[in-house]
Amino acid sequence: MLTSNPAGFWIRFFALILDGIFMFIVIGIIATIVYGQFYIERFTVLDTFDFLYHLLLPVFWYGYTVGKKVLGVRIARLDGEKVGLGTMLMRNVVAGLVYALTFGIAVIVSAFMVGLREDSRSVHDFIAGTYVTYNPPEELDNVYGNDHY
Repeated sequence: MLTSNPAGFWIRFFALILDGIFMFIVIGIIATIVYGQFYIERFTVLDTFDFLYHLLLPVFWYGYTVGKKVLGVRIARLDGEKVGLGTMLMRNVVAGLVYALTFGIAVIVSAFMVGLREDSRSVHDFIAGTYVTYNPPEELDNVYGNDHY
């Protein structure tokens, strides 16, 4: 359970904002093409793109989303393995259920955990066995002594 160079609250917060802006623009462009307007107030199939973005992009891009890549941080597993679909399902879906079942209280607890813990791990990090780091995949190979990336 080694965390190396963990990312704190503000960098993770700004990465989330950048991801939100990126997905708003992408979904807006697609909505304009499909529906003829940039913003759709009702739930559409386009809303699943945001879910799939946060679920699948880190699996295929070594823990990065666009916002995390721009800011130089990424999601990493504690055991040094590459994040997979199961890890991201735990991180996004199971943790999302925990956040919903606690009526958002766990979200507030998570924010404090990231800001106050030395390893900057949140509730969803504990559920999935992950953390967010500044280290690129190559540096983690040196830390863990493996060739998973």
